[in-house]
Amino acid sequence: MTSHKSVDVNVDAMIEDLRTLVEVESPSRDTDALTASAATVAAVIERRLGGKAVLVESLAGPHVHWSGGGAPRVLILGHHDTVFPLGTLERRPFRVEDGRATGPGVFDMLGGLVQAVHGLAALDDLSGVEILVTADEEVGSGSSRTLIEERALACGAVLVFEGAADGGGLKTGRKGCGTFRVSVTGRASHAGLEPEAGVNALVEAAHQVLDIAALARPEIGTTVTPTVASAGTLDNVVPAGATVVVDVRVESAEEKDRIEAAFAALTPHLDGARIAVEGAVGRPPMPESASAELFALARELSPGVEGVAVGGGSDGNFTAALGVPTLDGLGAVGGGAHADHEYVLVDAMAERARLVAGLVTAVRKR
Repeated sequence: MTSHKSVDVNVDAMIEDLRTLVEVESPSRDTDALTASAATVAAVIERRLGGKAVLVESLAGPHVHWSGGGAPRVLILGHHDTVFPLGTLERRPFRVEDGRATGPGVFDMLGGLVQAVHGLAALDDLSGVEILVTADEEVGSGSSRTLIEERALACGAVLVFEGAADGGGLKTGRKGCGTFRVSVTGRASHAGLEPEAGVNALVEAAHQVLDIAALARPEIGTTVTPTVASAGTLDNVVPAGATVVVDVRVESAEEKDRIEAAFAALTPHLDGARIAVEGAVGRPPMPESASAELFALARELSPGVEGVAVGGGSDGNFTAALGVPTLDGLGAVGGGAHADHEYVLVDAMAERARLVAGLVTAVRKR
């Protein structure tokens, strides 16, 4: 099962396509930019694989869907939106130097898309293969989740091309993740003349932050991290409003339920204060059991490859939660996701593309 080593892929052509994708900026929520990006992704897929890539319009921007025909057997899953605002490319243009490709979105996750397409291009038969490249993964996949789940269930196996773990490892498990927003309403008054007439939303928010942080259970993988807070209007006014934003990560469905219930049950400490909570653990956990079968195939193809569970979420969380076998981290080897030092190791691109070809072949033989 090691014939994938002989699969012919062209690194120069991969670099050319990576440059093409990086140089069309695609910040999440910018539908004009994402429309241009989707068209570029579709053009790359069609040029390398033939057929027709369909743009699926959504409120978040177009998703790109391509099928090799025949009964669906395996879904190649990725996204073309990035976290970088328009203008980042001018400051940090695409470059290849010292064995590294750099530029906005190169690791998360345009490099993975390119490797997937070129790995598939090396196969004589693409029947049963589908590609779905969404426009809103970085902002929660609100407009793409239904489509992702539909195609995952139809295909029965999902290969996710997010960047690899450190050292090139595959991602065999992911935490569920979500964001909560706690809004506190108090009552304004003059901070000097009659502070007792007010209800201090900032003080209430401070109580809530401590209550919320205490929900964490790091020993079982549950992190609850207040990340953004705001309160008040002027330095001589008792604040009438405050907000706290909280990042949550969990490893089990039971912890998802516990955390959501705990946020719903938050109660004020100060008389007259009111609390409203928005949010949920929007991405369910991806248990390692979901990746076991596909990871075993990957280990046969690349015996040295490691599998790791990670804290970040991806669209693979959705497919794994449906019980569909899902393997993540198949994308670029590099690092610096969401940061200015983001990079891809060029020397690893050919081997990762060959792994795609081998995995798709193996999955279709199951």
